[in-house]
Amino acid sequence: QTPSSGQKHAPDYRSILSISDEAARAQALNEHLSTRSYVQGYSLSQADVDAFRQLSTPPADPQLFHVARWFRHIEALLGSPCGKGQPCRLQASKGRRVQPQWSPPAGTQPRRLHLYNSLTRNKEAFIPQDGKKVTWYCCGPTVYDASHMGHARSYISFDILRRVLKDYFKFDVFYCMNITDIDDKIIKRARQNHLFEQYLEKRPEAAQLLEDVQAALKPFSVKLNETTDPDKKQMLERIQHEVQLATEPLEKAVQSRLTGEEVNSCVEVLLEEAKDLLSDWLDSTLGSDVTDNSIFSKLPKFWEGEFHRDMEALNVLPPDVLTRVSEYVPEIVNFVQKIVDNGYGYVSNGSVYFDTAKFASSEKHSYGKLVPEAVGDQKALQEGEGDLSISADRLSEKRSPNDFALWKASKPGEPSWLCPWGKGRPGWHIECSAMAGTLLGASMDIHGGGFDLRFPHHDNELAQSEAYFENDCWVRYFLHTGHLTIAGCKMSKSLKNFITIKDALKKHSARQLRLAFLMHSWKDTLDYSGNTMESALQYEKFLNEFFLNVKDILRAPVDITGQFEKWGEEEAELNKNFYDKKTAIHEALCDNVDTRTVMEEMRALVSQCNLYMAARKAVRKRPNRALLENIALYLTHMLKIFGAIEEESSLGFPVGGSGTGLDLESTVMPYLQVLSEFREGVRKIAREQKVPEVLQLSDALRDDILPELGVRFEDHEGLPTVVKLVDRNTLLKEREEKRQVEEEKRKKKEEAARRKQEQEAAKLAKMKIPPSEMFLSETNKYSKFDENGLPTHDAEGKELSKGQAKKVKKLFEAQEKLYKEYLQMPQNGSFQ
Repeated sequence: QTPSSGQKHAPDYRSILSISDEAARAQALNEHLSTRSYVQGYSLSQADVDAFRQLSTPPADPQLFHVARWFRHIEALLGSPCGKGQPCRLQASKGRRVQPQWSPPAGTQPRRLHLYNSLTRNKEAFIPQDGKKVTWYCCGPTVYDASHMGHARSYISFDILRRVLKDYFKFDVFYCMNITDIDDKIIKRARQNHLFEQYLEKRPEAAQLLEDVQAALKPFSVKLNETTDPDKKQMLERIQHEVQLATEPLEKAVQSRLTGEEVNSCVEVLLEEAKDLLSDWLDSTLGSDVTDNSIFSKLPKFWEGEFHRDMEALNVLPPDVLTRVSEYVPEIVNFVQKIVDNGYGYVSNGSVYFDTAKFASSEKHSYGKLVPEAVGDQKALQEGEGDLSISADRLSEKRSPNDFALWKASKPGEPSWLCPWGKGRPGWHIECSAMAGTLLGASMDIHGGGFDLRFPHHDNELAQSEAYFENDCWVRYFLHTGHLTIAGCKMSKSLKNFITIKDALKKHSARQLRLAFLMHSWKDTLDYSGNTMESALQYEKFLNEFFLNVKDILRAPVDITGQFEKWGEEEAELNKNFYDKKTAIHEALCDNVDTRTVMEEMRALVSQCNLYMAARKAVRKRPNRALLENIALYLTHMLKIFGAIEEESSLGFPVGGSGTGLDLESTVMPYLQVLSEFREGVRKIAREQKVPEVLQLSDALRDDILPELGVRFEDHEGLPTVVKLVDRNTLLKEREEKRQVEEEKRKKKEEAARRKQEQEAAKLAKMKIPPSEMFLSETNKYSKFDENGLPTHDAEGKELSKGQAKKVKKLFEAQEKLYKEYLQMPQNGSFQ
């Protein structure tokens, strides 16, 4: 430190340390300290420590008070003088206590989310490109018909994944989905519907209808003979058979000149059965005359509305943004143009095709990333192009059979938009690339779709998008949901196992369907069958019973301090199991969102809680309410994350139905509790006073009346009645099952009584026979008898052997005993 003007220059630490005499060194140190503004608590420097380390004791000279004071201060902080070069640590001393050193716990490395990535066919650590933000594009439906369970497979599974990423792992998910409303299937179906409606408006006469049906059957038969796909062939054969069956009555009615009403009835039947046949025939002859674009938008608009209603009914969250092909035609045209400009597309006869060979030969690109082994599969490629785009002239426009259409020149009878290449319409694959690229940019985190979309759709999407952006990373993670089968078979109209979402929801609730999906891996095949749904129903019932039991425990009145009860070994063990299960559930979710394992762990946790509650009930003690409430709230939270609890519910499955705005449980439960307590009081008096009629009325209230209202009373010996609100249909089903069981027991009891009566009657009849007569009637076995009636010779006149004689004598003696018992029976004995 620089001394002030006129102040004596104090020696620095280097010169102080060079003084060999300790007294002189202390004097120099004192002079140095006197020039500094030292105060107690000054932060020690290494120079201070080195200077004072060389003093063995504080100086006795009172003039050197600076050195003496700081020697003691440093000694108090550092302890005994340490050797040169040794680290000096602060420690507690007699002069002053200080805090000991602290170090954080080692801890454990948190598990990271891994997802199965179709691009690598492995589980990969999920790392979004921009912090917690996740961009996600999902292939939506082609809206030309009713949504079916195959759609439910994909969209429920993706909804579960999306909810888990958003609500469990706390990612900021931006979810984009498209609607395909321009497509070969839509165009053909819209044309057919339009032409068939026009045909009906003309009200064809019976003779004309029969003529038209016969004309339509000719090309249909050719198509049937050329079809090789067994499922499709079976469907066509069924259509042909049903049309022929419906044709015969109309032909007879016309020939017999029946009344107009009878003929019209036959006409209506034939029109219904021949709708597909006539529609296809009309389209082949008149389809090219349909040119109004509005005709092609009416059909997809209707079915898109039905799709959204189905998704809402399934509790599938709506996308953050929805794109329709018809609304993105300008963007698609620009997208195609840039691919051409980049050298990966070419124009041919008004259509634009993607040059797969050119793209694959580029060093920075790769074609067929998802399913490289399928490249060149012409059947798959043609299915991807569409029925209206695989004619010989269209195929000849390509440089290579592997090339696919980016833009299709519109033929007569197809919708069209003006573009640089003439009138045309988008190809199938390009729509997703253009719409996702417009909204999500050059690279997205997740792209999702069904397993069957991997090739050619998603491989072609990847190629054309990376050709547009000139990159190799348009999608980071590709997620593909597994197939759905119906009772082990592929879903098909020809097999009559085509199940729409609306039909499925008539049999099972949205929650039950979702539970079935949760009990299977999202990436594996799911079999929609009776066994699958029965498992889901039993799981729902199992969880619901747990929630109802916990609610009953929480309704028991206690004061505020009684809510917190002392834990014993059972509670500590259950709590340990609870945290073990939470850890296992977290690890399962990190492992590719393995909901199947999660559901098993949740079931195991509920089983442990049930055992705990049963054990407490057995010793007439109430379970720990706070612990069970924590577990029930956690399970409720997880079910909400999975979308299995649709409405607001603080604990367990809600009661009252969605959209009612009514918390039925909190509204009616106080009244039901009063009714339950009143009933218990009445039953107690009835038992004491021995009034069985009142007990029967109490049972009727429990078994017959309350279930109709969705209320279950559970009576337990020595404990208060448990009151539960349960779905009415569930209770009625339980009541019917209970009655069936009781009926079976009654029938078995009656059958047992009947058999017992028959046995007793047979025994009595046998007892009535004197032993001397018991063998006389068996002439087919014996021919001679002694004076007591015992057989001596068999039916052939041969004398009985010793063994045979011994056997019949034993039977004779047993009958003697029975007959004696019979003679001793009173007149009104048990067998009379």
